[in-house]
Amino acid sequence: MKSSLFLGLLAVAITVSAQDWAKAKLEKSPRHQEWVEVKNGTRTVHSFVVYPEVKDKAAVVIVIHENKGLTDWVRSAADQFAAAGYIAIAPDLLSGASGNAKTSDFKDADAATAAIYKLPADQVTADLNAVAKHAASIPAANGKIAAAGFCWGGGQSFRFPTNNKDVKAALVFYGTGSDKEEDIKRINCPVYGFYGGADNRINATIPKSKEMMKAAGKTYEPVIYEGAGHGFMRAGEEPGAKAENKKARDEAWARINDILKKL
Repeated sequence: MKSSLFLGLLAVAITVSAQDWAKAKLEKSPRHQEWVEVKNGTRTVHSFVVYPEVKDKAAVVIVIHENKGLTDWVRSAADQFAAAGYIAIAPDLLSGASGNAKTSDFKDADAATAAIYKLPADQVTADLNAVAKHAASIPAANGKIAAAGFCWGGGQSFRFPTNNKDVKAALVFYGTGSDKEEDIKRINCPVYGFYGGADNRINATIPKSKEMMKAAGKTYEPVIYEGAGHGFMRAGEEPGAKAENKKARDEAWARINDILKKL
């Protein structure tokens, strides 16, 4: 009994402290951070915003979270986009899901993940459109919007420009694209893919996306980082990160900066 209790407490401790390093990094950031409530009809989408320290108006990057919801690491990733010179807004797409107000109200990551996969696709689209509309109204923004998503959010960042013609660039981190021709035809911006070499579950979908994007006359530029696993953008900065994930993350950030400068 004592052993079971100990293991249970240990599991809780690991869950709670798993992203303490990301939270600590975020708390040390010199950039202005704030929570905003974005309205989508009767819904309220809790969103985390970070501002860059720049002289002129900046483009906005909508940061779409993983299947664990808006975690400390995703908020830290938003801060990193701000450090690169862009206003970052990370919506909590679990806002109001399953009776919970936001991701942090779920009992654990598994519960959040289960809720993610129950989200209605049209609701996700409407929430992201509401966030994009809010982003366009930010006084410090220059009107240009990009989307960047990780894992589940990677698939959403590929999907978002199929429903919003104002997105100027989509950064897809280990996410899949649509297999519907009518969706692909609606994309109005270049799509840039970031994939781990040891992630064939996702990478097996790349050829089809390339074929469909090419047939529709759209720009799709996938890059595979050899040796890196799924989730390397997060795993590459965790304490004790594998060299392959760290290298992939560093190279990906260099590419991100090059892409966003072209907005």
